Amino acid sequence: MTDYETIRFERTGAVARLTLDRPTAANGLDATMGRELAEIAGLCADDPSLKVVTLTGAGKFFSAGGDLKGMAAAPNGAGEYVKHLADDLHSALSSFARMDALLLVAVNGIAAGAGFSLAIAADLVVAAESASFTMAYTRAGLSPDGGASYYLPRLIGLRRAQELMLTNRTLSAADALEWGLLHRVVPDAELAATIDGLAARFAAGPRHANANVKKLLLVSSDHTLEEQLAREAAFITGLADSEDGREGISAFLAKRAPSFH
Repeated sequence: MTDYETIRFERTGAVARLTLDRPTAANGLDATMGRELAEIAGLCADDPSLKVVTLTGAGKFFSAGGDLKGMAAAPNGAGEYVKHLADDLHSALSSFARMDALLLVAVNGIAAGAGFSLAIAADLVVAAESASFTMAYTRAGLSPDGGASYYLPRLIGLRRAQELMLTNRTLSAADALEWGLLHRVVPDAELAATIDGLAARFAAGPRHANANVKKLLLVSSDHTLEEQLAREAAFITGLADSEDGREGISAFLAKRAPSFH
Protein backbone atom coordinates (compact mmCIF):
# COMPACT_ATOMS: atom_id res chain seq x y z
CA MET A 1 0.00 0.00 0.00
CA THR A 2 1.27 3.44 -1.00
CA ASP A 3 0.40 6.48 1.13
CA TYR A 4 -1.39 9.41 -0.48
CA GLU A 5 -3.33 12.20 1.18
CA THR A 6 -6.63 11.92 -0.71
CA ILE A 7 -6.57 8.50 -2.39
CA ARG A 8 -6.11 5.04 -0.90
CA PHE A 9 -3.86 3.09 -3.27
CA GLU A 10 -3.45 -0.64 -2.64
CA ARG A 11 -1.76 -3.24 -4.82
CA THR A 12 -2.36 -7.01 -4.61
CA GLY A 13 -0.81 -9.10 -7.37
CA ALA A 14 -2.02 -7.89 -10.74
CA VAL A 15 -4.77 -5.69 -9.23
CA ALA A 16 -4.50 -2.08 -8.02
CA ARG A 17 -7.35 -0.70 -5.91
CA LEU A 18 -7.98 3.05 -5.74
CA THR A 19 -10.42 4.69 -3.34
CA LEU A 20 -11.21 8.39 -3.51
CA ASP A 21 -10.80 9.27 0.15
CA ARG A 22 -12.22 12.67 1.08
CA PRO A 23 -15.55 11.46 2.49
CA THR A 24 -16.18 14.59 4.57
CA ALA A 25 -15.90 16.63 1.36
CA ALA A 26 -18.05 14.26 -0.73
CA ASN A 27 -14.82 12.99 -2.35
CA GLY A 28 -14.61 16.25 -4.25
CA LEU A 29 -11.62 16.69 -6.53
CA ASP A 30 -9.36 19.34 -5.10
CA ALA A 31 -5.86 20.26 -6.25
CA THR A 32 -4.26 17.52 -4.15
CA MET A 33 -6.60 14.78 -5.35
CA GLY A 34 -6.15 15.85 -8.96
CA ARG A 35 -2.38 15.74 -8.64
CA GLU A 36 -2.42 12.39 -6.85
CA LEU A 37 -4.86 10.85 -9.32
CA ALA A 38 -2.66 11.89 -12.25
CA GLU A 39 0.41 10.44 -10.55
CA ILE A 40 -1.26 7.15 -9.66
CA ALA A 41 -2.78 6.75 -13.13
CA GLY A 42 0.65 7.28 -14.66
CA LEU A 43 2.16 4.66 -12.36
CA CYS A 44 -0.55 2.18 -13.30
CA ALA A 45 -0.08 2.84 -17.01
CA ASP A 46 3.68 2.25 -16.71
CA ASP A 47 3.36 -1.04 -14.79
CA PRO A 48 3.63 -4.00 -17.19
CA SER A 49 2.52 -6.50 -14.54
CA LEU A 50 -0.76 -4.76 -13.79
CA LYS A 51 -3.96 -6.18 -15.32
CA VAL A 52 -6.74 -4.44 -13.43
CA VAL A 53 -7.33 -1.11 -11.70
CA THR A 54 -10.48 -0.67 -9.61
CA LEU A 55 -11.80 2.72 -8.52
CA THR A 56 -14.48 3.60 -5.99
CA GLY A 57 -15.27 6.23 -3.37
CA ALA A 58 -15.15 6.21 0.42
CA GLY A 59 -18.38 6.85 2.31
CA LYS A 60 -21.70 7.78 0.72
CA PHE A 61 -20.37 9.56 -2.35
CA PHE A 62 -18.44 8.30 -5.35
CA SER A 63 -17.45 11.90 -6.06
CA ALA A 64 -19.35 15.17 -6.12
CA GLY A 65 -16.92 16.52 -8.73
CA GLY A 66 -14.65 19.53 -8.55
CA ASP A 67 -14.24 21.11 -5.12
CA LEU A 68 -16.05 24.45 -5.45
CA LYS A 69 -14.80 25.62 -2.05
CA GLY A 70 -11.23 25.15 -3.24
CA MET A 71 -11.99 27.09 -6.40
CA ALA A 72 -13.56 29.98 -4.48
CA ALA A 73 -10.64 30.18 -2.04
CA ALA A 74 -7.85 29.90 -4.63
CA PRO A 75 -5.40 32.77 -4.02
CA ASN A 76 -4.74 33.34 -7.72
CA GLY A 77 -8.34 33.01 -8.79
CA ALA A 78 -10.65 30.15 -9.69
CA GLY A 79 -9.54 30.08 -13.32
CA GLU A 80 -5.94 29.14 -12.56
CA TYR A 81 -7.08 26.61 -9.96
CA VAL A 82 -9.47 24.94 -12.39
CA LYS A 83 -6.87 24.91 -15.16
CA HIS A 84 -4.42 22.90 -13.05
CA LEU A 85 -7.17 20.63 -11.74
CA ALA A 86 -8.54 19.92 -15.22
CA ASP A 87 -5.05 19.28 -16.58
CA ASP A 88 -4.39 16.72 -13.82
CA LEU A 89 -7.77 15.04 -14.22
CA HIS A 90 -7.36 14.85 -17.97
CA SER A 91 -3.86 13.43 -17.62
CA ALA A 92 -5.28 10.71 -15.37
CA LEU A 93 -8.10 9.95 -17.79
CA SER A 94 -5.70 9.70 -20.71
CA SER A 95 -3.46 7.32 -18.76
CA PHE A 96 -6.43 5.17 -17.72
CA ALA A 97 -7.75 5.04 -21.29
CA ARG A 98 -4.42 4.09 -22.85
CA MET A 99 -3.01 1.77 -20.19
CA ASP A 100 -3.08 -1.96 -20.88
CA ALA A 101 -4.81 -2.70 -17.57
CA LEU A 102 -8.60 -2.53 -17.42
CA LEU A 103 -10.25 0.20 -15.35
CA LEU A 104 -13.24 -1.06 -13.34
CA VAL A 105 -15.31 1.57 -11.53
CA ALA A 106 -17.62 0.80 -8.61
CA VAL A 107 -20.02 3.72 -8.19
CA ASN A 108 -20.98 3.54 -4.53
CA GLY A 109 -23.11 6.69 -4.31
CA ILE A 110 -23.62 10.08 -5.92
CA ALA A 111 -21.48 10.78 -9.00
CA ALA A 112 -21.74 14.44 -9.98
CA GLY A 113 -19.78 16.71 -12.30
CA ALA A 114 -16.26 15.43 -12.76
CA GLY A 115 -17.24 12.43 -10.62
CA PHE A 116 -19.81 11.51 -13.27
CA SER A 117 -17.23 12.07 -16.01
CA LEU A 118 -14.66 9.91 -14.23
CA ALA A 119 -17.11 7.08 -13.64
CA ILE A 120 -18.21 6.67 -17.26
CA ALA A 121 -14.64 6.71 -18.60
CA ALA A 122 -14.07 3.21 -17.21
CA ASP A 123 -13.84 0.00 -19.21
CA LEU A 124 -16.52 -1.54 -16.98
CA VAL A 125 -18.86 0.40 -14.68
CA VAL A 126 -20.84 -1.24 -11.88
CA ALA A 127 -23.14 0.86 -9.68
CA ALA A 128 -24.89 0.32 -6.39
CA GLU A 129 -28.68 0.57 -6.54
CA SER A 130 -28.54 3.78 -4.47
CA ALA A 131 -26.09 5.51 -6.83
CA SER A 132 -27.15 8.52 -8.86
CA PHE A 133 -25.65 10.57 -11.66
CA THR A 134 -25.86 14.25 -12.57
CA MET A 135 -23.68 16.58 -14.62
CA ALA A 136 -24.33 19.68 -12.45
CA TYR A 137 -21.76 21.85 -14.26
CA THR A 138 -24.06 24.56 -15.62
CA ARG A 139 -25.76 24.82 -12.23
CA ALA A 140 -22.47 26.33 -11.03
CA GLY A 141 -22.01 28.40 -14.19
CA LEU A 142 -19.41 26.00 -15.59
CA SER A 143 -19.11 23.72 -18.62
CA PRO A 144 -18.23 20.02 -18.55
CA ASP A 145 -14.73 18.56 -18.30
CA GLY A 146 -13.34 15.12 -17.54
CA GLY A 147 -14.07 13.81 -21.02
CA ALA A 148 -17.86 14.08 -20.63
CA SER A 149 -18.28 15.74 -24.02
CA TYR A 150 -16.30 12.86 -25.58
CA TYR A 151 -17.84 9.86 -23.81
CA LEU A 152 -21.48 10.86 -23.35
CA PRO A 153 -22.42 11.36 -27.04
CA ARG A 154 -20.69 8.07 -27.89
CA LEU A 155 -22.42 6.18 -25.10
CA ILE A 156 -25.95 7.59 -25.20
CA GLY A 157 -26.21 9.82 -28.27
CA LEU A 158 -26.21 13.58 -28.76
CA ARG A 159 -29.78 14.30 -27.65
CA ARG A 160 -29.46 12.57 -24.29
CA ALA A 161 -26.02 14.09 -23.75
CA GLN A 162 -27.53 17.54 -24.35
CA GLU A 163 -30.28 16.84 -21.86
CA LEU A 164 -27.88 15.76 -19.13
CA MET A 165 -25.51 18.67 -19.65
CA LEU A 166 -28.07 21.43 -20.14
CA THR A 167 -30.81 20.44 -17.69
CA ASN A 168 -28.64 18.72 -15.05
CA ARG A 169 -31.15 15.89 -14.89
CA THR A 170 -30.35 13.34 -12.20
CA LEU A 171 -30.38 9.71 -13.25
CA SER A 172 -30.91 6.86 -10.82
CA ALA A 173 -28.68 3.83 -11.20
CA ALA A 174 -31.56 2.03 -12.91
CA ASP A 175 -32.00 4.94 -15.35
CA ALA A 176 -28.27 5.08 -16.06
CA LEU A 177 -28.24 1.36 -16.81
CA GLU A 178 -31.20 1.69 -19.16
CA TRP A 179 -29.54 4.63 -20.93
CA GLY A 180 -26.36 2.62 -21.53
CA LEU A 181 -24.03 4.43 -19.12
CA LEU A 182 -23.42 1.37 -16.93
CA HIS A 183 -22.76 -2.33 -17.36
CA ARG A 184 -24.42 -3.57 -14.19
CA VAL A 185 -26.40 -2.44 -11.14
CA VAL A 186 -26.21 -4.47 -7.93
CA PRO A 187 -27.56 -4.15 -4.38
CA ASP A 188 -25.44 -1.81 -2.29
CA ALA A 189 -24.24 -4.62 -0.04
CA GLU A 190 -22.98 -6.59 -3.06
CA LEU A 191 -21.01 -3.82 -4.79
CA ALA A 192 -17.60 -4.51 -3.24
CA ALA A 193 -17.83 -8.27 -3.77
CA THR A 194 -18.98 -7.78 -7.35
CA ILE A 195 -16.09 -5.51 -8.30
CA ASP A 196 -13.61 -7.78 -6.49
CA GLY A 197 -14.97 -10.77 -8.39
CA LEU A 198 -14.58 -8.99 -11.71
CA ALA A 199 -11.08 -7.87 -10.77
CA ALA A 200 -10.08 -11.45 -9.93
CA ARG A 201 -11.53 -12.68 -13.20
CA PHE A 202 -9.59 -10.19 -15.29
CA ALA A 203 -6.44 -10.63 -13.20
CA ALA A 204 -6.47 -14.27 -14.34
CA GLY A 205 -7.15 -13.28 -17.94
CA PRO A 206 -5.01 -12.36 -20.95
CA ARG A 207 -3.56 -8.89 -20.34
CA HIS A 208 -2.54 -8.17 -23.93
CA ALA A 209 -5.80 -9.38 -25.45
CA ASN A 210 -7.81 -7.13 -23.11
CA ALA A 211 -5.43 -4.26 -23.85
CA ASN A 212 -6.00 -4.73 -27.58
CA VAL A 213 -9.75 -4.55 -27.05
CA LYS A 214 -9.26 -1.17 -25.37
CA LYS A 215 -6.99 0.06 -28.16
CA LEU A 216 -9.33 -1.04 -30.93
CA LEU A 217 -12.41 0.55 -29.39
CA LEU A 218 -10.61 3.79 -28.54
CA VAL A 219 -9.92 4.58 -32.20
CA SER A 220 -12.77 2.78 -33.95
CA SER A 221 -14.72 5.96 -34.70
CA ASP A 222 -11.63 7.65 -36.17
CA HIS A 223 -10.90 5.04 -38.85
CA THR A 224 -12.47 3.89 -42.06
CA LEU A 225 -13.69 0.30 -42.13
CA GLU A 226 -10.62 -0.80 -44.05
CA GLU A 227 -8.25 0.95 -41.65
CA GLN A 228 -9.92 -0.67 -38.68
CA LEU A 229 -9.86 -4.09 -40.39
CA ALA A 230 -6.12 -3.71 -40.96
CA ARG A 231 -5.61 -2.77 -37.30
CA GLU A 232 -7.65 -5.77 -36.17
CA ALA A 233 -5.64 -8.09 -38.40
CA ALA A 234 -2.32 -6.77 -37.09
CA PHE A 235 -3.41 -7.10 -33.47
CA ILE A 236 -4.80 -10.63 -33.71
CA THR A 237 -1.76 -11.78 -35.70
CA GLY A 238 0.58 -10.53 -33.01
CA LEU A 239 -1.44 -12.21 -30.28
CA ALA A 240 -1.62 -15.54 -32.11
CA ASP A 241 2.18 -15.82 -31.86
CA SER A 242 2.33 -14.60 -28.25
CA GLU A 243 2.67 -16.72 -25.12
CA ASP A 244 -0.90 -15.99 -24.10
CA GLY A 245 -2.21 -16.66 -27.59
CA ARG A 246 -0.53 -20.05 -27.78
CA GLU A 247 -1.77 -20.93 -24.31
CA GLY A 248 -5.31 -19.80 -25.06
CA ILE A 249 -5.54 -21.79 -28.27
CA SER A 250 -4.00 -24.87 -26.66
CA ALA A 251 -6.34 -24.68 -23.66
CA PHE A 252 -9.39 -24.25 -25.86
CA LEU A 253 -8.51 -27.29 -27.95
CA ALA A 254 -7.71 -29.35 -24.85
CA LYS A 255 -10.96 -28.22 -23.19
CA ARG A 256 -9.15 -26.98 -20.09
CA ALA A 257 -8.92 -23.66 -18.30
CA PRO A 258 -6.12 -21.47 -19.70
CA SER A 259 -3.24 -20.26 -17.54
CA PHE A 260 -2.40 -16.84 -18.90
CA HIS A 261 0.85 -15.01 -18.18
